[in-house]
Amino acid sequence: MSATASPPAAANRLMSLDVFRGVTIAAMMLVNNPGTWSHIYAPLEHAPWHGWTFTDTIFPFFIWIVGVAIPLSTSRRLEAGQSRAELFRHALRRAAIIFALGFFLNSFTFFIDGSMAKFGFGEWLHQYLTNVRVPGVLQRIAICYLIATLIFLRANIRGQIFWTAGILVGYWLLMAFAPFPVNGHGETRWISGVLEKGDNFSAYVDNLVLNGPTIGIHVFKAGKTWDPEGTISTLPAIATCLFGILTGHLLRARRSDAEKTAWLMVSGALLMWLGLLMDLALPINKALWTSSYAVFMAGLAMVCFGVYYWFVDVKVCRTLVKPFAVYGMNAITVFVLSGVIGRIMLTAKVPTGPDTSLNLQAWLFQKFFAPLASPINASLLWAIVYVFLLYLVAWVMYRKKWFVKF
Repeated sequence: MSATASPPAAANRLMSLDVFRGVTIAAMMLVNNPGTWSHIYAPLEHAPWHGWTFTDTIFPFFIWIVGVAIPLSTSRRLEAGQSRAELFRHALRRAAIIFALGFFLNSFTFFIDGSMAKFGFGEWLHQYLTNVRVPGVLQRIAICYLIATLIFLRANIRGQIFWTAGILVGYWLLMAFAPFPVNGHGETRWISGVLEKGDNFSAYVDNLVLNGPTIGIHVFKAGKTWDPEGTISTLPAIATCLFGILTGHLLRARRSDAEKTAWLMVSGALLMWLGLLMDLALPINKALWTSSYAVFMAGLAMVCFGVYYWFVDVKVCRTLVKPFAVYGMNAITVFVLSGVIGRIMLTAKVPTGPDTSLNLQAWLFQKFFAPLASPINASLLWAIVYVFLLYLVAWVMYRKKWFVKF
């Protein structure tokens, strides 16, 4: 991890990609930080299970953007004379850092909640090792980036298409036909093809790998038997990244800007249509990252990016979107900072009476935001202010030309 004084390869940098990345990371922080989880507008929540909302577009968009950047940056390095082995080592190092940052966020609360002083180091260490969540958003990004980069370095474009299709078909077959056990009425039955919460093949593998009497509970929340960023559901997320790589090839092609935009819009619309067609047999589902979800979201990302590309890089209409480019140039840094600040506010206590207290986030919300509007609008206002304050950090970094490279 290092800081540079200017954006890498600034002369060839697609500002539209920075803007799209910035919009995506700002949206991610908006939906992750409401004033209260009890009052949220429906589009700012994940779909309860099957289906999708605005919130369900954010993570696949970011992984798709990671994929787009791979051929744009890696091809330049290849043309500059770097070997494929050197580029893979660079990708491995970068993925390890991003994965470690995600695990750091998962671990952070354990180190600041006072449990070490309360229970002693031995008991604290036991609780940490048996309860820390292993998967996460950054962990999935790291894995997708690393494997997609390896495929990019080892396969030509046709091979990358085969890998994308093969992963999606293979995952679909696993979810449809791989057997897993369910308990009921005092007996264990083996079933397949079920896609219910906690009762599906992906959840079975998560529970097998991440939960158990000897290894502890390492999924999203205690009591859950699966993880939204879990084990085999990462496979189709890799395909999402590969869709981004294929888009990156299009952007590098010797075509006119109008042709590239048309390809983005038409290809994206076709993928969305295909995803909706697949949804008839395999429901669009973010938590399972179903193959239909991966295809549909890749298409939607292409259409959205096509709009950004046309207006930002072709027509050079940049004034209104410049703030999002500022976000996009330090996206992971701002995301990690957002997670650290959020965890500190949820852990720090503010006394409200002789024997009562609120966490700092709840106290600030009730003190300064709740009186201003209805509960749901006050909750949204908190999230907007949170995103704006983090933008100020990103803006200072941009003005000082601090661009953190992982």
